Amino acid sequence: MKSETIMRFAVRFYIGVFFVYLFTPLIIMGLATFNDSRFPTVSPWRGATLKWFEALAQDGAMWTALWTSIMVAAGVLVIAVPVGICCALFLSTVQGKGKTFLYTLMMSPLLTPGVIVGISTLIFWKGLSVSGGVFLTVVAQTTFISAYVMLMVLARLQRFDRTLENAALSLGATQWQAFRRILLPYLKPAIISAAAIAFLQSFENYNTTLFVKGYDTTLTVYIASKVRTGLTPAVNALGLVMISITILLAIVYEVKRRRELTANS
Repeated sequence: MKSETIMRFAVRFYIGVFFVYLFTPLIIMGLATFNDSRFPTVSPWRGATLKWFEALAQDGAMWTALWTSIMVAAGVLVIAVPVGICCALFLSTVQGKGKTFLYTLMMSPLLTPGVIVGISTLIFWKGLSVSGGVFLTVVAQTTFISAYVMLMVLARLQRFDRTLENAALSLGATQWQAFRRILLPYLKPAIISAAAIAFLQSFENYNTTLFVKGYDTTLTVYIASKVRTGLTPAVNALGLVMISITILLAIVYEVKRRRELTANS
């Protein structure tokens, strides 16, 4: 009984330390947003201010970089999700030794360093007279982000009961009808999760984007360049706004989920 109490305390202590480690930088970043200092820090504290939100609103280059990141992430989403789903569906039907080879081949972009992916993409498309920009950034990111989608959909597919699909086909349904009415609703949670992961992976990517962005600067590249020239708490203000939006969306989703559970019960 004593050992169980010690183990329970150790687990709770570990979880507490983990959350402190996870959220302390975010709290410090949020407090630095309100510090009247031209450096993004909480020490020394020079008084509370809201001027960095005004500086954020007036930083046109940052908003342009943010919009570029959103466009790139949306483009990656449109391409990577269908490609990942198709790869997962294809792998689920392949049997034998060829399946291992195909799986390794489709996973290889994910295991390749982002720098190599960016440089190789730039060299290949330069030979076709395509310079860097939003298009090339989308293409480069899609090569490895689609593998994330494939993994998540494939994991869901491995638990799918194929007899349901076979029953629909035996009752006269076409392959498309069976996919749309049986398989697709089953895969919907995995597809939504994969789409969210793909969007976030694209939005925060730096190594690959740096080589293929051309003159279209994304938010991560813009912030990295500001690190060399001098960051201001306006970056903290943007981070605080994005965190607030994320928390708000999470709350909305959780409320919606609980209402659906209540309605179904």
